[in-house]
Amino acid sequence: MGEETETMAEDMGNGGGAGAIGGDMGAGAFSDRLKGAGEAMQASGQKMAEGGSAVTLKMLEQAETNTREAFAAMRQAASAHDLSDVMRIQSDFIREQGNRSMSQVREIGEMIVQFGRDAVGTARGEK
Repeated sequence: MGEETETMAEDMGNGGGAGAIGGDMGAGAFSDRLKGAGEAMQASGQKMAEGGSAVTLKMLEQAETNTREAFAAMRQAASAHDLSDVMRIQSDFIREQGNRSMSQVREIGEMIVQFGRDAVGTARGEK
């Protein structure tokens, strides 16, 4: 064996490579840590999937609200007495829809941030 090969063998120690990878940790302890990391990642993935479903359901709920409000405004416009009523109804709807949209975006953003925090916390092993 050459000098370079002998140095590599000494660096790896007697643990068949586990010492080089896990430091002073034995192969069993390294395996346990690896298993724990895998379980944490799986739990984190589960949290992300749950979060994605919750965001999708919230977006559907918001779309229903927006559609219901649009039809209500169209009914009001259809029963308006003159053009000025139609214009008032339309401007009220646009203003309310803008406010609703800002609120909905904020709500979805907050949900996504919280799900991200939960997923990262789970991956770190936090409860």
